[in-house]
Amino acid sequence: MSQTVLEQVPVLSMADLAKPDFAEAFGQSFQRFGFAMVKDHGMDIDLIGEGWALARRFFALPEEVKRRYDAKLNGGQRGYTAFGTEIAKGASENDLKEFWHVGRDLPVGDRLALTMPPNVWPDEMPEFRPVFARLYAEFDRVGAELLSAIALYLGLPERWFDGPVENGNSILRLLHYPPVSPEAPGIRAGAHEDINLITLLLGAEEGGLELKDRDGNWLPVVPPPGALAINVGDMLQRLTNHVLPSTSHRVVNPPPERRGHSRYSMPFFLHLRPDFMIDALPQCVTADNPRRDPPISAHDYLTERLIEIGLIRKD
Repeated sequence: MSQTVLEQVPVLSMADLAKPDFAEAFGQSFQRFGFAMVKDHGMDIDLIGEGWALARRFFALPEEVKRRYDAKLNGGQRGYTAFGTEIAKGASENDLKEFWHVGRDLPVGDRLALTMPPNVWPDEMPEFRPVFARLYAEFDRVGAELLSAIALYLGLPERWFDGPVENGNSILRLLHYPPVSPEAPGIRAGAHEDINLITLLLGAEEGGLELKDRDGNWLPVVPPPGALAINVGDMLQRLTNHVLPSTSHRVVNPPPERRGHSRYSMPFFLHLRPDFMIDALPQCVTADNPRRDPPISAHDYLTERLIEIGLIRKD
């Protein structure tokens, strides 16, 4: 494989390709790389710009203000997680980042509220809630269309995923990697695979994202302006019995001359309903690819993984 992802992974248009053609190309990219890039997704560019501006303003607030919204009491699922809290599965050093989580607003009395905490919003920024509630809805909409393409690729009915992700525990994460010194070694976020079904990532101004190809090489991922980078998460890997593989990725420190700059990114982790049972699809289980994992609920699987990465403490 070549040294840059863009030389191998096509940027697929959601507007120019017929749905069956898009589904085939999207699925093949997932099956080959665990990763795809998509443009013409229809997300509001001005709204995205507002989101970037608000994220920068929030992370510039004093530490004591940000910690008023500490997410440690809800398993890191809503509100603020301080710098150096999260650690990649199997890593020995914590990641060099801080982040804010926006989740789904459930209807009053919804039984899923037992497994999905309510949102937290910063009082200092009243415009924060309406902007990110709208952005969350935009990601939700585009994510559903991408899942419909995956369904077609897998030979399922086009809207098969609509039920499993209805009121799913999806999370919009606002990420800030503060500047590091020119001599800083190592990486900003350790190699890991995402927990969820798929991740939709709006590109960061500062580079550093890398994915691991099938030959074990780390390759830089720099989506074109406005495009989404989308990767397979462990829940989809488990659901497809590893036919669609989850891909390891990391964030490395930039060249020394860029280490004085912050890096911001905005991933949307698209999750199943907490009560959905993740079990291998029958068409993904064959004599050559026997069932690899036992069934597990999406909530139990998420809890296991949050313990592993340090966002939930095991008693």
